[in-house]
Amino acid sequence: MEVNRASGRSLTEQIRAGITHRIADGALPPGARLPSSRHLAGDLDVSRSVVVQAYEQLIAEGYLRATQGSGTRVAGHVAAVAGPRSPVRGSSARPWLDLRVDAAGTQLFPRREWLVAYQRVVREIDARGLGHSPPSGTGLLRTELSRYLGRARGVRAAPDEVLVTSGLATAFDLLFTALTRAGITEVAVEDPGEHRHFERLRRNGVRPVPVPVDERGIDVGALARSGVRAVLVTPAHQMPTGVLLAAERRAALGRWAAARDGLVIECDLGGDLWLGKGSGPLAVQRELPAHVVYAGSARGLVGPGLRVGWLAGAHPVLRAVPALAAGGGSVPDSLTQAAFAEFVGSGLIDQHLRQLRARYRARRATVTRASARYLPGARVLGAEAGAHVYLTLPPDVREDRLLAAAQARSVLLRGGGYYHRARAGEPALAIGYAGASQAVLTDALATLGAVSRDLPGRLSA
Repeated sequence: MEVNRASGRSLTEQIRAGITHRIADGALPPGARLPSSRHLAGDLDVSRSVVVQAYEQLIAEGYLRATQGSGTRVAGHVAAVAGPRSPVRGSSARPWLDLRVDAAGTQLFPRREWLVAYQRVVREIDARGLGHSPPSGTGLLRTELSRYLGRARGVRAAPDEVLVTSGLATAFDLLFTALTRAGITEVAVEDPGEHRHFERLRRNGVRPVPVPVDERGIDVGALARSGVRAVLVTPAHQMPTGVLLAAERRAALGRWAAARDGLVIECDLGGDLWLGKGSGPLAVQRELPAHVVYAGSARGLVGPGLRVGWLAGAHPVLRAVPALAAGGGSVPDSLTQAAFAEFVGSGLIDQHLRQLRARYRARRATVTRASARYLPGARVLGAEAGAHVYLTLPPDVREDRLLAAAQARSVLLRGGGYYHRARAGEPALAIGYAGASQAVLTDALATLGAVSRDLPGRLSA
């Protein structure tokens, strides 16, 4: 489910409609338990009251029922209430082909490895290990993350310089709050860039300042001219273009940070998922330890169901984060932290990532071949790392019409316009493959090629 703040409908109505559609098409059968209002609000980046209002409306309408101790579930008689199984989606009744970049890749969750780690911990953990976690995370997990990030990403952070959070969104909430208390109320963001970063900055009272991105990464000259003191970047696999921050731009970013006493917030999207030849670039934090806060999470490594995130580095702004996290709810439970520490420290994560990279290389190759066959006018960017690629389209292609035609044929994806802020970019498509099999990818791209033939522009053969 997603919400669109540019839509004319309220957020509550969008959530209500999303749930009823999933009930109607059988994705939420009678008795299915919905996430708590707090968790769904966090996933959708909306206030909890918005979700509570949507749930209450659906309960009043008979779609849901709430039971003390059992949570909120789909009502048993809901099939009669919901009506037909297929939601309104155009002329096609086939299942959705979801290529959105943030579509959950739950099929590749390392079930066996995670079970091994969890069982080891449950057998061996003592009573103290089952108590409440410190606000910075358990010492065990901070130590294992320090070692892993050092060897895998080159991050220079001692265990006491690693802060554990209940996901990347929570990490950013804490960090952005600390920034405002330090007097930093503006942060430069990449344009195009991650939509959720932009929204989360605003929600925490920080003004996002868009800075252009090209095929070498963020324009550091434009960053310097903006006058800001902090910047949020995705150098390993820029979101959404997928480009790497070029060596000369990395050097320029270091010079900017030193001259401005600036803060670089490095969100390491895709850094652990290098798919190109040889070894990929290490974290920027390694080169600029005094100026960089490194941010990451288990979402892209393991799956969205494991809500573990982290901030790492020696920058003074991080000293304020543990006190902000002390109110509760900002760190995972101790048992999850212990299991993830075992997963990381025992090498199970390395075994899983080798398998994940192999799967993603196969899916990337499928996207590249299918794009060349069905969308020969497109150019592929960002294929070296991560779980998505970016297809730039000829300038005469109407991105909005292509997306609408694709959705009418049950293909869900986002265009470049979704990620742009201060300026309009060239037409483009972001193709995510974390949650899509090779068969789905081929089917979806063939559909895109078919619908593009009926639209203006030189895209398909």
